[in-house]
Amino acid sequence: MLLDAASLYFRAFYGVPESITAPDGTPVNAVRGFTDMVSRLLTERRPGRLVACLDLDWRPAFRVDALPSYKAHRLAGNPETAPAGIPEVVPDTLSPQVPVILDVLAAAGLATAGADGHEADDVIGTLCAAEKVDPVEVVSGDRDLMQVVRDEPTPVRLVYVGRGLAKAEILGPPEVATKYGVPRARAGEAYAELAMLRGDPSDGLPGVPGIGAKTAATLVGRFGSWEELRAAIADRADTRLAPPVRGKLAAAAPYLAVVEPVVRVALEAPVQLDRADAVPDQPVDPERLQELSQRWGLGGSVDRLVTALGAAGATR
Repeated sequence: MLLDAASLYFRAFYGVPESITAPDGTPVNAVRGFTDMVSRLLTERRPGRLVACLDLDWRPAFRVDALPSYKAHRLAGNPETAPAGIPEVVPDTLSPQVPVILDVLAAAGLATAGADGHEADDVIGTLCAAEKVDPVEVVSGDRDLMQVVRDEPTPVRLVYVGRGLAKAEILGPPEVATKYGVPRARAGEAYAELAMLRGDPSDGLPGVPGIGAKTAATLVGRFGSWEELRAAIADRADTRLAPPVRGKLAAAAPYLAVVEPVVRVALEAPVQLDRADAVPDQPVDPERLQELSQRWGLGGSVDRLVTALGAAGATR
């Protein structure tokens, strides 16, 4: 199980009231909510291995260099040409909770992983690409990660929590193909191509003007790869592109030439894990976990996490 950690703790922050505080009055709503989500996932999904994947760079230079608008709207003042390396605007009461979340994971013995100069999506993409033994479940509220679903060599499914963990959708190639009208045989990579064409305002991707989701899905379905689609733009003998559509794609040639590495997750990021990814059947540092529980008022959440570790271990 690969957790998109930032996606989950942002969701926890906005889903749990800030009135949930530590004894000193510090909000711990994100810590409590995140810990409870992990406990529920351990209890219901019973992974034998788990990694919480981190954003070490939420707006990597290689993506910003290719497309300056990438996530620029998330910066203060919304600068269109903001350089990489500027911190994301994070609520003042969330930022101090992130180190506490990492402390809880470490004391519990659950692995974290990051890659310098890369986002959590790239960590997830790289770990999925490298996995040749076990089925993988990716937990996120980010639709971009639909691109990692696959059947071979090991199944990868997205546990999509866009509407909350209680309404999680388990998405594989059949579900992504049905939901977005892309070819099932290459649903993951086809979803990424659809996103390139359609655009995504939430990530600052402009897309191709005049190409909506339906047209994008139709185009992706007609070609076997992104390279094949792009080659057809200049080939007027290729009847798979109607003249009006070819004109729109040709007009967007500068964007199409750079967008692929912006949208596709990296498959060879320099991922570093802080520990082995096996889920322990009990906390590796129970004293530290209890200290964190008392200091931050995490009682019930930590108790549920300890119980969940034991339950997950009992099934192995």
